[in-house]
Amino acid sequence: MSETADSFFDGGCTCRQVRYRLTATPLFVHCCHCTWCQRETGSAFVLNAIIESDRVQMLQGEVDIIHTPSASGRGQKISRCPTCRVAVWSNYSGAGDAARFIRVGTLDNPNRFPPDIHIFTSAKQPWVVIPPGAKAVAEYYDMNEVWPAESLARRNALMAARATP
Repeated sequence: MSETADSFFDGGCTCRQVRYRLTATPLFVHCCHCTWCQRETGSAFVLNAIIESDRVQMLQGEVDIIHTPSASGRGQKISRCPTCRVAVWSNYSGAGDAARFIRVGTLDNPNRFPPDIHIFTSAKQPWVVIPPGAKAVAEYYDMNEVWPAESLARRNALMAARATP
């Protein structure tokens, strides 16, 4: 996905108390089929757009942060609307607060960000059909092999800034 200076993508919860804006395109979009994501969403998978936290602007409202367990054992923080309780994004321990995993379905135009890859397909529901030609892996992957160079550069800058005291 190419990024332009005037690109932005708005989203929010169901009751519209929480509104946010992505000021850039996501680094990468996962469709995760793991059983943890199935349980947390009450669906067959979750669609997450990974983006730097400083590229997410709050337009309205505040989120409640719910600490939840994860398969890694390091947990995650799910940000939810305090009124309708819709999850708008998560922060996982790997990137901490530096990156957000935006729930694509909360974007006003979620069709803009189809999955770049399907992950943990070994746990997908048997009736979910992954489109022919779509990237898919049984578990996780090496991001250096599948992420675009531009996204890797942005991620490297993010992690370098995070490591700087």
